[in-house]
Amino acid sequence: MATLLAVAHRAGNSLQRLDAAVDLGVDVIEADVHARHGRLEVRHLKTMGPLPWLWDRWELASATTRQLGLDELLLAAHHGTTFMLDLKGRRAHVGRQVAEMLHGYAPERPVLVCSRYWPSLAAFEPVPWVRTVLSARNRLELALLRRRLIRGAPHDAVSVHRSLLTPQITADLHRHVALVMTWPVNGTPALEQVRRLSASGPIGVISDRDDVLRRVLAERSHGADGTLRNHKITDRRRPPGTL
Repeated sequence: MATLLAVAHRAGNSLQRLDAAVDLGVDVIEADVHARHGRLEVRHLKTMGPLPWLWDRWELASATTRQLGLDELLLAAHHGTTFMLDLKGRRAHVGRQVAEMLHGYAPERPVLVCSRYWPSLAAFEPVPWVRTVLSARNRLELALLRRRLIRGAPHDAVSVHRSLLTPQITADLHRHVALVMTWPVNGTPALEQVRRLSASGPIGVISDRDDVLRRVLAERSHGADGTLRNHKITDRRRPPGTL
């Protein structure tokens, strides 16, 4: 039976949700990282250019409200917590800032760093304890991602929107990386689809819903806990596709 990993979507964006995800026992806690005014903020809300507001669909907040900092999140992390930091925006220097902060606050703590803007991941290539994750949200990004992997780019995992994945595409991706992650997985039909995709290798189930994450954790095969400490992502010195 293939391994499913439980990834708590956006759970690192607040300390309350961080604690809840840790109590749940998920494998990975995802957090969104933005650079603003020289500070690394952890939030999903986006800026509105010069306007003093942050927004996302039906949510609106004042940009003057202090946001959780990445340094605060790392300091509050529980022992053994594995984060996936999703770098937002199209600025490569954000990756360098995050890399410097990880060196200072969490030296050698295993962490995944994800982005749809792949140049921001370059800062992590020489860091052996950081695993880089290429993300693709649309068909063009997926095509470019597959081309990049075929050319031998050294990445450890990919994160692809669930609507883009088929069993064949997932199997092709697993030939180049050890772990394929997907989102959103927020209900029984979505989880059943992901189970079918997992025939070719480990799948990270990125979900906002505790009930889905509980099911993933409860259905571990043969008692394996599936955490990244025991279920290692590809080391860059090992052949692609090995664990």
